[in-house]
Amino acid sequence: MVTTSQKLVISGYYGFRNSGDEAVLKSILTALEEESHRSNVTIEPIVLSGDPESTTSMYGVRSVHRMKLKEVRDAIKESDGLISGGGSLLQDATGLKSIPYYLGVIKLAQWLKKPTFIYAQGIGPVNRKMFNPMIRSVFKACNYVSVRDEQSAEYLRGLGLQWNQIHVVPDPVMGLPLPEANAGEVSSVTVNAQGARVHTKLPVIGVSVRFWESDRKELTAIAAGLKKLCSKKAVHLRFMPFHLPIDDQASRFVMEMLGDLGNKGSEVSITKDLTDPQLMLQEVSNCDVVIGMRLHSLIYAASQYVPPVGISYDPKIDQFMLRLDSETVGSTDALDGDKLAKTVANLLDQRSQWLKEHEEGITELKQEAKVPAQQIIKYLGRKG
Repeated sequence: MVTTSQKLVISGYYGFRNSGDEAVLKSILTALEEESHRSNVTIEPIVLSGDPESTTSMYGVRSVHRMKLKEVRDAIKESDGLISGGGSLLQDATGLKSIPYYLGVIKLAQWLKKPTFIYAQGIGPVNRKMFNPMIRSVFKACNYVSVRDEQSAEYLRGLGLQWNQIHVVPDPVMGLPLPEANAGEVSSVTVNAQGARVHTKLPVIGVSVRFWESDRKELTAIAAGLKKLCSKKAVHLRFMPFHLPIDDQASRFVMEMLGDLGNKGSEVSITKDLTDPQLMLQEVSNCDVVIGMRLHSLIYAASQYVPPVGISYDPKIDQFMLRLDSETVGSTDALDGDKLAKTVANLLDQRSQWLKEHEEGITELKQEAKVPAQQIIKYLGRKG
């Protein structure tokens, strides 16, 4: 069997110190590498990044600046195809620039006669109708389309894509492995907010927060819930900022409201400048429960069979929890601190039951997360 080498440009929100999006990239790279070993296709990735030097250093792949049009065009021109995804790239909730940018990159590849692949994207919200015909035109010309939830698929079907043109698959991060050197290891050593080493055997509650409501009422409710939890049970609250530096600020905002919990036997700590997705995954794997506003904190938790407690600021949080046959504990505009405390306490007490009910489904999701890489490699193998 003759092995062929195929260059793939990968477009997404990479190089911005967001652990969740970096995890998406690492998951895609890992899945492509694993599938290439089972085929006659070797993949050479070229990543479009906001910080090409950092991306090359972290993943050992070639990278070009995502906003330098000539570099992007040259990379696509020499490639054998383009992957767009994953993550929530096509949405206008955070501004008007995202959808035109990501569609523009795909359209450029199509103009250059390159096959284009949509990799487990979450589509929406798309509030402005002017974007609908643009998305329809680009997606209909793609060679493979996969989305990470049924709502995204329904949106695309509403634009005229046929049901059999769209694969609904889990977020790629469900398939992210632990770092090899640490796989299977659970450390009882961590570092507190002041940087001192702490040896703890307390139940570890991972906490991933972000700023969202202007009056910070969601963070105030989270702090109230955590204080209520600590009044009933001694735990270790491990804050995990997923998007630096802003989530670090949000974490410390909540930590300040918690005050000193030492007299109640609880501990509080925070991860420091952690952007490597697999190292963050290791942190999550050491938790007993994870409270998350960031989608990928919940995905990390589920992938490591750790019960996730979702707080919704966006439908994508609700959609992921539904895939686990679960519900969010509340939303950012209506969060009950007492309910949060009770939910976490119940999961700590009934973790073995939670695992019994969810283990099989999570294992299936982890396997299904590899499907887009399998389909893309299969396509390139036929093409080669």
